[in-house]
Amino acid sequence: MKSMPSLSMTGLRKNPSLIPLLFFVGAGGVWAGYYIGRLAFRNPDVTWNRKTNPEPWQAYDKKQYKFWSEIDHNTYEHPRPKF
Repeated sequence: MKSMPSLSMTGLRKNPSLIPLLFFVGAGGVWAGYYIGRLAFRNPDVTWNRKTNPEPWQAYDKKQYKFWSEIDHNTYEHPRPKF
């Protein structure tokens, strides 16, 4: 199988304007992978082991799991019922 000539070193020397494009496409792929991994391991809606922790969302009662929030979750009293 022959690779694309524009993605080889000789093709990049002929078209140096492709270098930023390849960089940002690669950085976007890495960021998307990081974000999906973070959602899979940090989101309280996802559980990997239901036998030892059947209700994992209870651990996030006073924790912040968003990237940014204006509420101080350590002192905020949640209006939801406790199960």
